[in-house]
Amino acid sequence: MQFPKLSAPSLKELFVQELEAMVLSGRLPIGTKLPPERELARDMQVSRAVVNAGLSEMEAKGFVEIRPRVGAFVADYRRKGTADTLLSIMKYNGGRLRRDEVRSILQIKLVLDRLSAELAAQNASEADLLTLCERLKAFDAAVTPEETAQAAFLYYHELALVSGNTLAPLIYHSFRAPISSLWARFARKHGVGSLSGNAKRLNDFIQSRDAEGAVRCVEQSVGEAIEGAREIYED
Repeated sequence: MQFPKLSAPSLKELFVQELEAMVLSGRLPIGTKLPPERELARDMQVSRAVVNAGLSEMEAKGFVEIRPRVGAFVADYRRKGTADTLLSIMKYNGGRLRRDEVRSILQIKLVLDRLSAELAAQNASEADLLTLCERLKAFDAAVTPEETAQAAFLYYHELALVSGNTLAPLIYHSFRAPISSLWARFARKHGVGSLSGNAKRLNDFIQSRDAEGAVRCVEQSVGEAIEGAREIYED
């Protein structure tokens, strides 16, 4: 077994983690005006540079709105957040996603996969089709749920690439961490072969250039994960 390298978080990371936890827990409600940087630095015993950099990072994630000459306010991260915001929510929940968050990610995945599958079946070159088959081989070497999730990402991201839609692979990659987390959960709950089975069935339709069949395959497999026989919610 290979163990991960440990590294201590920086003061900025600790500052961001603490304030994000206060926002997500409701201790800092949306709309709250934060104390001036000098007060935050004094109370949290860090430098003003740490506070400034931390607030800038939180603004990029949608947790904070900085108004020049007015101050920093807790923002509605549901309106202003990014994929990084979702990762912060996952970390706050110990890596777990709530039911509504799981359903929302799967609904986005359904839209992306449906578009990618239809376009790939219609537009993929012969070289693209061979590349998709190569990506499927990663499933054969996968043993753990995490390895299976990695194989799934490689295949579906490639599918988005060969679709010809320039935004689909970028969106897919931005959601890599949460989607991979759900794939690993699916593999743990329904077996590592379940993910490869879905991908191989979809690939058969794409190889035969059956766009309608590929869309139906996506709708069935993702639909089962959302509300069907192979859902992946955790209570």
